[in-house]
Amino acid sequence: MKRNACYIALSAAMMMLTSCNHKELCFDHDGHVPSYMTDVRVSYDYNWEQPYDGLTDWRADWSSLGFDSGYDSLLPVKPEGIRMSAYNADGTRLETNMSADGEPVYLAPGENSLLFYNNDTEYIIFNDMGSYDEASATTRGRSRSSYKGNPYYVPQSGGKNNETTVSAPDVLFGHYIDSYYQNSNMHPQTLDITMHPLVFTYMIKYEFSHGYEYVALARGALSGMAGSVYLHNGRTSDKAVTILYDCVLKPWGIQAEVKSFGIPDFPNPSYSRGDSDFAVTLEVRLKNGKILNFYFNVTDQMRNQPHGGVISVKGINISDSEGSGDSSGFDVSVDDWGEYEDVPVEL
Repeated sequence: MKRNACYIALSAAMMMLTSCNHKELCFDHDGHVPSYMTDVRVSYDYNWEQPYDGLTDWRADWSSLGFDSGYDSLLPVKPEGIRMSAYNADGTRLETNMSADGEPVYLAPGENSLLFYNNDTEYIIFNDMGSYDEASATTRGRSRSSYKGNPYYVPQSGGKNNETTVSAPDVLFGHYIDSYYQNSNMHPQTLDITMHPLVFTYMIKYEFSHGYEYVALARGALSGMAGSVYLHNGRTSDKAVTILYDCVLKPWGIQAEVKSFGIPDFPNPSYSRGDSDFAVTLEVRLKNGKILNFYFNVTDQMRNQPHGGVISVKGINISDSEGSGDSSGFDVSVDDWGEYEDVPVEL
């Protein structure tokens, strides 16, 4: 009798345990289908630029550029967490959040396409996640009433009034596996992945030939850049946008650190740089309150640097007549842009 009682109690405990495990396994799953464990282990490819064709080697030449920060100071930092989108062959999709270093996750048995990306972004918007080959990242719109376009850049849609202006994206990493087979057993599998950068950095230098001492504030715009990137292969869309950004005054001139998806439609099947134009704008507010704009064509520099690099413009001149004048004791600060403040907008 005691033996039967023990057997009944053990059976009940096993049923409760199985029930709890089943609920946990199906927690993130559409349709409550069985899933099995894979231990995901994550490493990172930390790069802020990707040179092509041997045309630039900024790491080797960094000391000659005059920046007061080191090359490695621009490297992206590890994200706070990542997300896995698993597209099973039966048409179901599973989304799972995990730590930045990876952890055990559950997958539906059979063939899966796996898409990984960090989900701790502020300005990035993820689109079309229902299909791995359409899933993409874009950034938020941003407007600036004082920005009227750059004469060296004509938007693809025609006319500077149709130019799309945006905020720079956050740091973004991604990894894609076209086919991963999840076995139907309770023994965890192991999957090692490397997250690669999908956002790159352009260091922009504005150097003056005269009148730099009159400058109080500065900001800029980089035109012709990719508006989005496909997460599964890192290819950028063919839509071009203008990135608005703030600048920093240095003893030698003005500097901007601008993040971007890179140039549009790259890499494409012919591995060409396309025929797009690229331009930078510099807007400065002088100590006397005047606002000046300077425009530059940087197409040749940008085509050699499709995924991050250094853009340099020189010879900027502010005449003494423009820079002189009494500011009436007014201490110009960032808040003094007034009506020229940037505004987030919906694209």
